[in-house]
Amino acid sequence: MTDKFQALMIDKKEDEQSVNFVKISEDELMEGNVLVDVTHSSLNYKDGLALTGAPGVVRSFPMIAGIDFSGIVKASEDEKFSQGDRVVLNGYGLSENHFGGYSERARVKSDHLLKLPDNISNKQAMAIGTAGYTAMLCILGLEDWGIKPEDGKILVTGASGGVGSVAVSILSTLGFQVVASTGRLNETEYLTGLGATSVIDRSELSEPSRPLGKEIWA
Repeated sequence: MTDKFQALMIDKKEDEQSVNFVKISEDELMEGNVLVDVTHSSLNYKDGLALTGAPGVVRSFPMIAGIDFSGIVKASEDEKFSQGDRVVLNGYGLSENHFGGYSERARVKSDHLLKLPDNISNKQAMAIGTAGYTAMLCILGLEDWGIKPEDGKILVTGASGGVGSVAVSILSTLGFQVVASTGRLNETEYLTGLGATSVIDRSELSEPSRPLGKEIWA
């Protein structure tokens, strides 16, 4: 019999959802070929939706919350990973159809894991979190398209959210003039502090545009 560890479990009976800390064993974890001692996880907007019962987020019950985690490999059936390796996992159905990161231990598929580089700690990986990871993927996409700071201002929508705020910070660090669009203009000081050169109300973007209007953004 394996030792018990703590997890934050979402369950649903009929139409009533509950969220509780529970004690479970490794035998109760879902299938996978790598067992990880979880050290950190982030709190994402999607986690908030799952924990508060928003429909369509959690797809099967009971479910351990947390859409990402970092941790240390405890055991692996895949030779790519060894005991003691520091790893990170973002997404791949965590907290939707596979037990997530709000647990002291997780069993997952090796194909879903990445080894952490030496210069990024487990805590730093989750401080960046899935939101930061997503933002950086978007910025790498812009770079792949050859978009440079000298090409003009760049627009970030949803700028006061998790992905948007990280994007504002990274883009401004890279030298872009960032126009932050938000539905919460009371966050203007926060966004300019992250590096936005200007902040606009998102309603400005919903105004009808001319078919041959002048290009505004890079």
